[in-house]
Amino acid sequence: MSLSTVPAGTRSEAAANAAPAEARRHELAAFLRSRRERIAPDQVGLPTTGRRRTPGLRREEVAQLAAVGVTWYTWLEQGRAIQVSVQVLDAVARALLLDRNERAHLFALAGADDPSPVLECATVTPAVRLMLDQFGSMPAAVVNSRYDVLAHNRAYTHLAGDLDAQPFEDRNLLWMAFTPSRFRDVLVDVEVEREGMVARFRSAMADHSAEPAWKALLARLRKASPDFEAAWERHEVERPGNGVKRFLVPGTGLLSFDYTGLWLGPRVGSRLVVYTPRCTETRERLERLEQLGSPAAG
Repeated sequence: MSLSTVPAGTRSEAAANAAPAEARRHELAAFLRSRRERIAPDQVGLPTTGRRRTPGLRREEVAQLAAVGVTWYTWLEQGRAIQVSVQVLDAVARALLLDRNERAHLFALAGADDPSPVLECATVTPAVRLMLDQFGSMPAAVVNSRYDVLAHNRAYTHLAGDLDAQPFEDRNLLWMAFTPSRFRDVLVDVEVEREGMVARFRSAMADHSAEPAWKALLARLRKASPDFEAAWERHEVERPGNGVKRFLVPGTGLLSFDYTGLWLGPRVGSRLVVYTPRCTETRERLERLEQLGSPAAG
């Protein structure tokens, strides 16, 4: 059936349905170009030869690495309406060295289901989970450099609330520190603590500034919190380290901790953060909290 023989109402509906798909293709094209341009040839084992007019890899080099046709990949980067298989998307994701968040973004823009989704950070292994549980009444959590809480033990809920009841995107300490939450409510010296968190987030983001998940979190925080926006505009930077934190838990009293970050890999990234009591009172109060069970989400 030609377009001229389709009823006007049907043509309007078809055009409306096509608009989001076209916008998504253009976004996919821009995303692929940005990922390609950030990769140096030597990162993927290619020689650096000749003069390059654009940064990063050439389209034909990505096609070679992904074992797909150059014309096909060029059309994909041009936002053309072509069929894309999940196998080819997987190959492109590997060629462009996409992390788990970027990979998920790629498949979402392509309107395809990822055949190998990564639902959990690889650093949260069964061994790490066992370690979390072994800390008993001492709060402990696995936190990445973006401040996402990837895993935690039951004692940690006394400080941060029932994280399992929250959407994954809200299980972020920066988000909880700058928006209403149990974590913000019980954190003593909250203003000072927030300044330090923003400074460490800015420092870490220098290595991730082009990644969608980092940009999305930054945009979300700036929109949600004028206090975060003000702290962000001060351009303070700070490296992660150990220190002291205090929490005032209703019905329990003041909890004072030394917190220690144990890196889970050879590079700065995810770390196991353990809160050890600084005094006998804190230790006893933690034990009483454990007997009472986990608090409700807040």
